[in-house]
Amino acid sequence: MIRAERISKSFGDRRVLTDISAVFEPGKTNLIIGKSGSGKTVFLKCLVGLLEVDEGELYYDNVLFTGLDFRGKKEIRQQMGMLFQGSALFDSMTVEENVRFPLDMFTTMSYQEKLDRVNFCLDRVHIVNSNRLFPSELSGGMKKRVAIARAIALKPRFLFCDEPNSGLDPKTSIVIDELIREITVELSMTTIVNTHDMNSVMENGEKIIFIEEGEKCWEGNKNEILKSDCRILNEFVFANALARQLKDSSG
Repeated sequence: MIRAERISKSFGDRRVLTDISAVFEPGKTNLIIGKSGSGKTVFLKCLVGLLEVDEGELYYDNVLFTGLDFRGKKEIRQQMGMLFQGSALFDSMTVEENVRFPLDMFTTMSYQEKLDRVNFCLDRVHIVNSNRLFPSELSGGMKKRVAIARAIALKPRFLFCDEPNSGLDPKTSIVIDELIREITVELSMTTIVNTHDMNSVMENGEKIIFIEEGEKCWEGNKNEILKSDCRILNEFVFANALARQLKDSSG
């Protein structure tokens, strides 16, 4: 579980986050939604410790993350998996080497143990016979699946996904959504997804927080979001649904 209490963040005189509190539970797909510039990416970076908060506290289970020194935070970070917006695979490494990278960095496993773990993770994301391929030889959806395999290589307790469906067609997006949801349940991870994709919201939104201009304006789940009386949220939902419909019809 991750708990944020009254998180605030500024850059110079510009206030980006104001008093955001939320609880993210294990075994669920927790979503952070909001339009571009709303502060959701900054909030995600605060959660993983890439940015220091100005005010507030972050807890990982019962551990005060914001009160830890560098070594203490490093121990927590080794329990995190990251899925970046552009997949962030190393172009000069094969699929196998990309997935093995965190194992090389953070474990003392033998080569065979690493290889077994790599193959297990690739099989879990339905990537077969691709160990020797390079990222340039993969489709966008395959790159995302390889990135997921790398993210779970260390058996993380916490998984963070930044716009996992960015640049993908609707069909592939659904596959990635299903994969994230399945792995979250299997590993009982606390998964947090930063997205503005309404298809993802309606598929995976077991817990949703909506951020507007750096403030949490609404909290609920996928069954409640269409019944909300929050005007700003309704405008966001309608605008994104319309944009998706136009994109699908033009494609």
